[in-house]
Amino acid sequence: MSGVQTKTIAPQDDGIRLDRWFARHYPDLKNGRLQRLLRGKNIRVNGAKATAGQRLAAGDAMRIPPLDAPEKENAPRDLSKADAAFMQGLVLYRDNDVIALNKPAGIAVQGGTKTERHIDGMLDALRFGAPEKPRLVHRLDKETSGVLLLARHAKAAEKLTKAFASRDARKAYWAVVVGRPKIAQGKIDAPLAKKSAGGRDSRTIDADTGQRAITLYRVADSLANRASWLELFPLTGRTHQLRIHAAQALNTPIAGDAKYGGDRAGVLGLPHQMHLHARAIQIPHPSRGVLNVTAPIPPHMADSFRFLGFEEADVPNPFALLQED
Repeated sequence: MSGVQTKTIAPQDDGIRLDRWFARHYPDLKNGRLQRLLRGKNIRVNGAKATAGQRLAAGDAMRIPPLDAPEKENAPRDLSKADAAFMQGLVLYRDNDVIALNKPAGIAVQGGTKTERHIDGMLDALRFGAPEKPRLVHRLDKETSGVLLLARHAKAAEKLTKAFASRDARKAYWAVVVGRPKIAQGKIDAPLAKKSAGGRDSRTIDADTGQRAITLYRVADSLANRASWLELFPLTGRTHQLRIHAAQALNTPIAGDAKYGGDRAGVLGLPHQMHLHARAIQIPHPSRGVLNVTAPIPPHMADSFRFLGFEEADVPNPFALLQED
């Protein structure tokens, strides 16, 4: 068939759902048309029939038929005043190229099955007079809060996406975990592999079949051996990397992370929410210098910090450990 393409899934898209991959790379393709293409077996992954909800892995080969290019929707979508105010209230920084948000925990970055309200669907509220809405260039898990960057035009999107893919972007995360690592500062080099159980996909450390995953960490503070505040620096971008490394490599699951921490994740009596926060990003700016953005911790983590006696101001430079490394 003329016009058929084969795309290789990039490392930064490892673990993403197929429908979300299309939303990221083909934003003008309507979900209804995508579903029709899937039902007709026109989209295939590694030669096999593809489904909207399947997880893609870095290196997968995706066959994509010719896609009709609908008119671009440059007019703002109808958003409620409440949603527009909500989105504009998340803005930490903006210029002509970039917008940085402080994404709350509990809201998805992109839509999916049974997910109608999400950041991507409300980006029209952040045009601020520009002819097009901002674009996603990376993502955070639904239950993870913190810095989320948006590109305001195609050229900025291209440069930011390349920076994330080449690891020129530095990311610092904060987490409250159960227990205390035996070694206060170190490097986790533990490959991650996909596994399925009970119809649900997850990841686990697997030295034989896993993809390399590296995280630097430091204990910023601790309450005896009951709880710790960790600084985490992912040097690779595997799905759920920080959550798995904390739970399985350090044996200190992130508070509120029942998926990887099980019952231990709730033993501290803290709010039943994920205590993982994208604290800061340092990345080459699309048009000048270096962009540094820091996000204050969300309310539930602020409450936990007070309860545990941790002080947010005790770590003024989120990238100090990387400078030491």
